[in-house]
Amino acid sequence: MIDKDLMQQKLQAQINEWKAQAELLKAKAESASVDAKAEAHQQLEKLKTLQAEAQAKFDELKSVGEEKFGEVKAKVEGLVEEAGAALKSLTDRLK
Repeated sequence: MIDKDLMQQKLQAQINEWKAQAELLKAKAESASVDAKAEAHQQLEKLKTLQAEAQAKFDELKSVGEEKFGEVKAKVEGLVEEAGAALKSLTDRLK
């Protein structure tokens, strides 16, 4: 089993990286066509929501005991995967 502190550091680093990437994509979307810009903003809002959910679950993960750690960890990892896929999709669309 991965050390709880190490896993938390890894997840927080991932969340922070996505926030930075989302800001770069937001700037890139501003120079896109009107249709692409509207779609990008919609996708960015979805990503922002996923990031907020992941951050909230991550914060919960930091405070749970060992008995609930696995359950919350699975939820966080699911949100991380979903947010990563959304970010990749948006990145591909704005290329």
